[in-house]
Amino acid sequence: MNFKAEIDIMPLPALLDPQGKAVSSNMKNIGLEEITNVRIGKHVRLYVDATDTDQAEIKVTEACKKLLCNEIMEGFSFTLEIA
Repeated sequence: MNFKAEIDIMPLPALLDPQGKAVSSNMKNIGLEEITNVRIGKHVRLYVDATDTDQAEIKVTEACKKLLCNEIMEGFSFTLEIA
């Protein structure tokens, strides 16, 4: 089966996010002072061939831990669907 994974990688909550802070501080300059605490991360879409959902989850988790995400500074979450 072919699965599509949608992966979100975000800075850990305890860490400073300089990009997010810069965007947050400039929201008031464009009339959007209601928007605060912006955090900026990455979104990755990939496809994986696996025998079932459990195998696909294992493969996507392995890809995140070994290549896509620096777990010292980032966390990840993903969803899977049949492609």
